[in-house]
Amino acid sequence: MNLKDIQNIVKQFNDSSLTEFELKKADFELYLNKNKQSRKNQAAESIETQTQKPSNFIKDDSALQIKEEIITSPIVGIVYLQSAPEVSPYVAVGDTVAANQTVCIIEAMKMMNEIPAGRDGVVTEILVKNEQVVGIGEPLFRIK
Repeated sequence: MNLKDIQNIVKQFNDSSLTEFELKKADFELYLNKNKQSRKNQAAESIETQTQKPSNFIKDDSALQIKEEIITSPIVGIVYLQSAPEVSPYVAVGDTVAANQTVCIIEAMKMMNEIPAGRDGVVTEILVKNEQVVGIGEPLFRIK
């Protein structure tokens, strides 16, 4: 199976309503999953842990305070903080973001994966540089 075949399968999977897909052929195995939880491996369990966020609030004696969280990379790839070199970054420190708002893109195997904020809040720190290579679980942004 060559890279073009794999890319075609991934594109068809992304465009479909399937939530999981597994292909085993001789010494090749491909597993795709759109679910927040995966049954497949430890790396996917790490992603699951990252997406199951605790309450955004912590109780203080004097007031209810918003808890700070870190957005981490769900995959290995190259981070792009803007959609093209000549445009503004997706977010900057101090920006208010919505949970489903894209904060960056991570390119993996020529596929561009939009990374959402995951919660409403304010970006307090950008922890990566544009075009930096990141791994699973690596911190990308701090949101409060």
